[in-house]
Amino acid sequence: MAEKLGAAEESSNSKAFHHTATKLVVLADLNVDPPEAEAEEVDSSLVPPPPITIQDKSSLSKDTDSIEGESKKLNKLSKSRSRKTDSSLDCVADVDGDQHVQGPPSSREEKVSSVKTGLVHVARKMPKNAHAHFILGLMYQRLSQPQKAVLAYEKAEEILLRPEAEIDRPELLSLVQIHHAQCLILESSSENSSDKELEPHELEEILFKLKQSVRSDIRQTAVWNTLGFILLKTGRMQSAISVLSSLLSIAPENYDCLGNLGIAYLQIIVTILPCSGNLELSAKCFQELILKDQNHPAALVNYAALLLCKYASVVAGPGAIAAEGALTDQIMAANVAKECLLAAVKADSKSAHVWANLAYAFSISGDHRSSSKCLEKAAKLEPNCMSTRYAVAIHRIKEAERSQDPTELLSCAGNEMASIIRDSDSSLVEIPIVWSGLAMVHKAQHEIAAAYESEQNGLREVEERAVCSLKQAIAEDPNDAVQWHQLGVHSLCARQFKTSQKYLKAAVACDKDCSYAWSNLGVSLQLSEEPSQAEEVYKQALSLATTQQAHAILSNLGILYRHQKQYQRAKAMFTKSLELQPGYALAFNNLGLVFVAEGLLEEAKYCFDKALQSDSLLDAAKSNLIKVVAMSKLCKGLSSCGLKE
Repeated sequence: MAEKLGAAEESSNSKAFHHTATKLVVLADLNVDPPEAEAEEVDSSLVPPPPITIQDKSSLSKDTDSIEGESKKLNKLSKSRSRKTDSSLDCVADVDGDQHVQGPPSSREEKVSSVKTGLVHVARKMPKNAHAHFILGLMYQRLSQPQKAVLAYEKAEEILLRPEAEIDRPELLSLVQIHHAQCLILESSSENSSDKELEPHELEEILFKLKQSVRSDIRQTAVWNTLGFILLKTGRMQSAISVLSSLLSIAPENYDCLGNLGIAYLQIIVTILPCSGNLELSAKCFQELILKDQNHPAALVNYAALLLCKYASVVAGPGAIAAEGALTDQIMAANVAKECLLAAVKADSKSAHVWANLAYAFSISGDHRSSSKCLEKAAKLEPNCMSTRYAVAIHRIKEAERSQDPTELLSCAGNEMASIIRDSDSSLVEIPIVWSGLAMVHKAQHEIAAAYESEQNGLREVEERAVCSLKQAIAEDPNDAVQWHQLGVHSLCARQFKTSQKYLKAAVACDKDCSYAWSNLGVSLQLSEEPSQAEEVYKQALSLATTQQAHAILSNLGILYRHQKQYQRAKAMFTKSLELQPGYALAFNNLGLVFVAEGLLEEAKYCFDKALQSDSLLDAAKSNLIKVVAMSKLCKGLSSCGLKE
């Protein structure tokens, strides 16, 4: 009788946001270009989702978003100056904030160069104009050039501290000092990029100063928010959470701080400590931010990313489908994420990573056509964005798997992955993930070649390319459990059990809490006829698994007991699996096999029927049902003959 071990199902597919999928999952762009990979937990079919980008350009840092408001505010404050000066400065402030220009459209680089040239010219022509130097500092700060910004702010501060009555402008001086402090923090963080958390006494001193300064001047909130942002950017999540939560307790209406705190909780899940509590805290921050500002694009995108990370990994694939209604929460969450992203697109239609995230939301809901259109839009907006190019390549691989003529699609996907490896900056792109993506192309080519070609030399060549790509991903980061798991599952699918065990053991050595690596190690041990070790490993996997993962592991453990003819224990495992995931097709199929072994053909037929109701594409259940029906007829025929005799 045919059966399903479910090796390709028990590891769910996230960016994630299980902590073992840190390289795939979802990272904040932190006021720079969005991440090129992400990613997240990887299923054992080696098909990670396209990266989920967390938008934080408007919620992360007051030092950039406050430029518009502060510039315009300062324009109003400076209306007592000459009309000529006001006119030029108003123009500069508008360009810096909203980028509105007259005449034919030009590239962003040309706009930036033009604005910078104009600001430098104004500052030189009016050396005593503090406002001009301040706006120039804001320009450099937005361009991530804190050293030059510091010089401009120092010049503005020097002018404003002069004793002349006509330049006595305390509000402008306060703003200059705040932005000056922000740039000093940014500059020091670039020199010291250590990800080591702050010492307790350092953190205590910082929090004490934070409370004192903000209570004396609420505008100091921006400086401390920048410190939280820097801690978040450099990977010191616990310190960032302490600073941002303390700041939020004093300034609860600071939207930037609230958004940053949500991202910090989300980041800590994918990089350090996977915990449902952190996930709920992150969701609470984004929900509160959306309630306060319903048209906040960053909040909408971040909340959608959180939902996709939490629920997209358990959207069932072929052979893993459960009964209708079993995944109601997941489907509802995916729809909410889609609505958030659609709202974000309306608010900011020129943001490529919003379109890329929307493409992923459509993809997991099965709307591949809309997903393709969204990716086309993202690619047009930012043709050189590595994360978008990676998402396009992944989409082509999936299209190839559904296509009757996949050769061209796979060739394009392979070329795209190779170009990302060749062209990308390793400081901005997770290169191991791209190598893993290239391996996906080679794996798909191998599977197609194995199905339609009989020439062994060609098969071996494609197989070697896939293994080479996976090993290269490991070479880029030998401590990445996800990549070891990928290679282990690849060997498992190739029925190289001893080899797969070596790689899967390396995966759990890198991450002892990786439940799906333990589960697939159990599958490998079971298939290599080492039942006692397999049982022990399955139990370890169950001790680490979430409720969304446990049903598949229980089903595999039930198969092990059935092979050992421990039918009661096997039935208990399958029953428990069905309790956790009602209608789970593989569990019904395997429970049917137990009933066949016990001679209960009607019960077996019922189970195979239920499996096919959940998943009409489950070939094992189809085959088993045909055999059981034939056996049932044969038994009835033999019984009839016996009565006649």
